[in-house]
Amino acid sequence: MKIEAGFTLGYDCPQPTPMLLTLRVHPSRQPDLLSSDSLSFDPPLPSADYTDSFGNICTRIVAPAGVTKISCGFEILDSGEPDLTPEGAVQNEIMDLPDDVLLFLLGSRYCDTERLADLAGKLFNDTPPGWARVQAICDYVHQHIEFNYMRADSWRTAYGGYSERTGVCRDFAHLAITLCRCMNIPARYCTGYLGDIGVPPDGQPMDFSAWFEVYLGNRWYTADARHNKPRTGRILMARGRDATDVALATIFGPSLIAGFDVVTEEVPEA
Repeated sequence: MKIEAGFTLGYDCPQPTPMLLTLRVHPSRQPDLLSSDSLSFDPPLPSADYTDSFGNICTRIVAPAGVTKISCGFEILDSGEPDLTPEGAVQNEIMDLPDDVLLFLLGSRYCDTERLADLAGKLFNDTPPGWARVQAICDYVHQHIEFNYMRADSWRTAYGGYSERTGVCRDFAHLAITLCRCMNIPARYCTGYLGDIGVPPDGQPMDFSAWFEVYLGNRWYTADARHNKPRTGRILMARGRDATDVALATIFGPSLIAGFDVVTEEVPEA
């Protein structure tokens, strides 16, 4: 199937301000693009792309004083298949993990493993290792946190999500990632597009989405504690340890959001 996706973001800066943007489609999905996902700027300004240490495409700009609009629109092919549910995926022994996977066992800015290690042991020591344990963690997080756009908090860590029991998709992902890492399951944060494809519309304005991936049986699998069921039409933008590594815009100076519009829709067949 085909998916139409894109966005228009606005930032109001009082002075020229360097920005680091993570808004392009991930290299793993670039071959599926039917049109360019290049970024457009209003007013026009120079930009430079590079690939970061996690393999994400990042864009460097200096936004001028005033409002800068950043936009992108593209069509992409998708299999139309829901997320794979790997019932038999086994948990790797730590000594058997590849070197580049070990990083995703460690605590990070929003995944404060040291504060949740005891809780994870009490809750999940008796669950079967492997996908069954990941699913038990997703079930717990899905039931423990109440989704609420009005309670979004860019400072909230995984422990904060556990304590406050509220948040948005990034909070579900951070808590699930942290509990997985506490149980020696490598987990990494993902951000991208996830529209209401194959499910009833939720009535909220479209936004970017956060989910996570776990490393089991020598490969990575998608998991989603917020929705807690396989979904169709994910378009990956970036992966990292947590939301710090994949922020839509890292801004080196003061700014205000002056617009935020995201589109993700299935293209009807002719």
